[in-house]
Amino acid sequence: MASETVTVPSTVPAPAKAPRVEDRIVIARRLVKTYDSGGVEVHALRGLNVDIRKGEMVAIMGPSGCGKTTLLNCLSGIDDFTSGEVWIAGQRLSTLNDNAKTDFRAMKMGFIFQNYNLLPVLRTVENVELPLLVRGVDPKPARQKAVAALVAVGLKDVPMKKPAELSGGQQQRVAIARALVNEPDIVFADEPTGNLDTETSREVVGLMKRLHKEKGLTFIIVTHDAAVGNQTERVILMRNGVILKSVHPTTT
Repeated sequence: MASETVTVPSTVPAPAKAPRVEDRIVIARRLVKTYDSGGVEVHALRGLNVDIRKGEMVAIMGPSGCGKTTLLNCLSGIDDFTSGEVWIAGQRLSTLNDNAKTDFRAMKMGFIFQNYNLLPVLRTVENVELPLLVRGVDPKPARQKAVAALVAVGLKDVPMKKPAELSGGQQQRVAIARALVNEPDIVFADEPTGNLDTETSREVVGLMKRLHKEKGLTFIIVTHDAAVGNQTERVILMRNGVILKSVHPTTT
């Protein structure tokens, strides 16, 4: 594909009120993210508009450095954006301070990362229950929910093992259980199969699809792997900080 010339939009503030789209759980308007790298501006996101329906399973794909992870981080409130606006489940992110955004993520979102991000000193069930304990849930119900989450991802027999005792696929299942234990409205996954072999990757994606259908969860998955993208309901294709198009895979 020939390289395109992209005009960076002005930073006119987005509307204060969320667009009236009843079935959307994620809405972004004119989203811009610019980094200052040693005095040089790097335009990571160039005025994106994004709409994701409740219960949709979406992949964000594109070449390395195109802005996929930056978009995920801005949509989830992990990273601040330069201008534009994001609403999650009707909540305008820019109205929240850092502590409020942290609380909002804990209540509404789950996260799955390429490197699992499990604490090696904790047992499997302790890793899964940690988000609940941080939220102030009592230890007994937190443990019960953690065990149930492990059962849901097919790991009922490993609650007392530590991450080093598990395979890569099992560790990613633990990470998925941890993402689901809060019963979130939306799950953000950043290259969730990046460290897995082909067969294990297929199993993990199959697990996410099953949980998506059974629980009606919204999944937003950043991936470079077409085999993963083809298993989702919609693929958002990015290049140079812009969205080129959305496509619906023929294989689901």
